[in-house]
Amino acid sequence: MRHGRRLVGGTAAALLMVTSLIGAAPSAAAAAVTPALTAAVTAKLLGSAELSVAGARPETRVTVSRTSGRWAFGTAVALAPRQEDAHPTGSIFIARSEPAGWRIAFDGEAAFGALAAESPLTTAQERDVLTTTPSPMYAGGDYRTGMALPFGVGQTWTLTSGPHGWGGTESPYSSVDLAGGDQVVRAARAGAAYTMCQGWIRVIHDRGYSTDYYHLWNSISVNGASVGQGAVLGNTGTDVTCGGAAYGRHVHFGLRQNSAYVPIAGHDIGKWVLANGAAAYQGGARHGSAWAGAGGGLYNYGALGFNQGVVDANGGGALTRRAGPGTGYGSLGSVADGATVTISCSANGTSHTGRYGTTALWNRLSDGSWVSDAYLSTGVNGPVNGWC
Repeated sequence: MRHGRRLVGGTAAALLMVTSLIGAAPSAAAAAVTPALTAAVTAKLLGSAELSVAGARPETRVTVSRTSGRWAFGTAVALAPRQEDAHPTGSIFIARSEPAGWRIAFDGEAAFGALAAESPLTTAQERDVLTTTPSPMYAGGDYRTGMALPFGVGQTWTLTSGPHGWGGTESPYSSVDLAGGDQVVRAARAGAAYTMCQGWIRVIHDRGYSTDYYHLWNSISVNGASVGQGAVLGNTGTDVTCGGAAYGRHVHFGLRQNSAYVPIAGHDIGKWVLANGAAAYQGGARHGSAWAGAGGGLYNYGALGFNQGVVDANGGGALTRRAGPGTGYGSLGSVADGATVTISCSANGTSHTGRYGTTALWNRLSDGSWVSDAYLSTGVNGPVNGWC
């Protein structure tokens, strides 16, 4: 068994994109925490998560961490057996009792933001993240995350397993396994952090993204705490309190957007672009023209800004900077493969073919020089900072 591989499987959770209105409403004098609330949250959880074992009802854990009148806030987790081909699923929920029953929304759903904006249970810091209107999914061509790798900037860790499912071999390949360095797991981007259960932290970020960190030892206990990029979440470990199996200490790092796990491939994290392999746990990541496969080392360069790109000369070497958007303009020097550049605006010019295809788009850099977009990795198939 490979070191760090998370030996779990099953199908990914497909969280419903609607609110639930279920369970008998409590009387006006009743406290928010009632058996009806627990039953309603459990029913929504089980209705939105495919079971790991056909026909079996998983053990669930609903934790109501905050209440106020008719409002409740907490986490709901469907635990999994501690074995291969099993994985936990879970969500953060906001609930409000109404005459017809409990209205419940899970994190990432459109209604979650609306309830978070109204709820007296959410802090001002949480609302900044929880009420943000999700951006279009990566399918719209925007793969930017603004995330670093989930460990210290400047460290090199081992990519013990390439892209694979949150639970193992199932699609989408949303996750990677990382180990080494100082073994301190850190938030990939600022956000609101929540303990799903021991060893499992979720951080909700802006733009509809969230990240999951599993198998942690010494994980922090948080209930919506505001964390900055690089905040300590715990240490790599083999904790399987929520279920599944793990061999060799590591962090199982998963990417979510708009309430579901999404393919991590194509996303820039720590200035590396993740890529799938022929099968789960294969694949790797690319920084410029440099490639690191499963078992290779990833240096954490930090987050790529939303108006930045990484030079990919498609084979090494350097990229010529021009005085205008085309090869007919004079040379102003060069920029090395793998370097980070900041883009001021874009325009069309001469056409060129890079790693990801042919384009006539050119980018004016912050120093006034121009480079072809064919040789930049920006996370967007088009201008990242408007037209010149």
